[in-house]
Amino acid sequence: MISSFGMLMSLNDPQWGNRGNDGGGKRPNQGPPDLEQLWRDLNRRLSSIFDRKRPGRGGSGDGDGGGDGPPIQFNSKFLGGGIGLLLALVVVVWLASGFYIVDASQVGLVLQFGRYKESTDPGLRWRLPYPIQSHELVNVSGVRTLEIGYRGSEKNKVLKEALMLTDDENIINIQFAVQYILKDPVDYVFANRHPDDTVMQVAETAIREVVGKNKMDFVLYEGRDTVAANASKLMQDILDRYKTGILISKVTMQNAQPPEQVQAAFDDAVKASQDRERQKNEGQAYANDVVPKARGTAARLIEESEGYKKRVIATAEGDASRFKQILTEYAKAPEVTRSRMYLDTMQQVYSNTSKVLIDTKGQSNLLYLPLDKLMQAAGAATAAPAAAGGIAEVPAAARSTPALSNEVPPQVVEKNEARSRETLRQRDREAR
Repeated sequence: MISSFGMLMSLNDPQWGNRGNDGGGKRPNQGPPDLEQLWRDLNRRLSSIFDRKRPGRGGSGDGDGGGDGPPIQFNSKFLGGGIGLLLALVVVVWLASGFYIVDASQVGLVLQFGRYKESTDPGLRWRLPYPIQSHELVNVSGVRTLEIGYRGSEKNKVLKEALMLTDDENIINIQFAVQYILKDPVDYVFANRHPDDTVMQVAETAIREVVGKNKMDFVLYEGRDTVAANASKLMQDILDRYKTGILISKVTMQNAQPPEQVQAAFDDAVKASQDRERQKNEGQAYANDVVPKARGTAARLIEESEGYKKRVIATAEGDASRFKQILTEYAKAPEVTRSRMYLDTMQQVYSNTSKVLIDTKGQSNLLYLPLDKLMQAAGAATAAPAAAGGIAEVPAAARSTPALSNEVPPQVVEKNEARSRETLRQRDREAR
């Protein structure tokens, strides 16, 4: 009976929709059936089932012509089998509704009669169908972002969230973003009703507390990173206390400035502060240039004075020691010591002069003067003051007398020196 019912209601019947008012005769295959004819044929067959009769070929029916085949007889066995099949189909569909897929970035939370039961890993999973069990998919790897003080861009300000009071009773405009991820999806879903709104309120509360404990200049300039770090730590502490299952990953300070009403006055104050710092830096640079030079000059003068002091002391000590030695020798031989001192003094005096003493009483008619030696001595004496920064005048004898190519014989030099010494001794005796 079930098979007959299936054949009766089958849309794959090649004759279904091809029967017309021609008394059930078969029409040639002229293309796809007409939709209106299919609908009329379906209505006719349903009417034959529920009326427990089927109009025959050429009989009186609904006016659309009869179909061929024996009439279907309904009984309790036929009805019981159809209901069982229908119930089985419903059960299969109901059980199949328990399958679900968990993505790689998600975690599945299974609820049994509305209470949390277990967490499932990524993949194809099955649970008991609704209403016994249900599931929720939570993304645990995505980074969520909250914007406080602005929406979308920094120009779209939300002054209710951005205006804050600092410790020195100044109002500033702060815009920052909070990025967070989920560390416990169970707490995120079940411990709080609106966790994202909770994060928003906690972030605003934390940043206001941190800003309220610092000065305006610190928040606007050098303390931005410190303010963001302290706010992130405070947010995490509050969220952990509320068991939100949220982990703050980063707090970024987007903008921090005074209110627009006092922006011009604040810019003037900033420029004045910058000018003050610039002048301080220039003064420090000048001091760094002048002070080392002054210290170097002072150190050089001190060293020169120390050297002069040591030289004078050493010279005085040397002169005193030499005088003591001469005094000792003079006590032993006064005549000899006096003559030696006289000769040394004369030698020192004559070595610094360009005059030449000639003994005309000698027998020699030709006298060779060591003019080249005299010119060398005069040149050395002239070069010494010039090297010291002075200007020395060259003696007239050295300027006018040409150098001789012939050297004076040593015998003549020794003879002249002996004559000079003898003349000095005679003068010394005459003076006595």
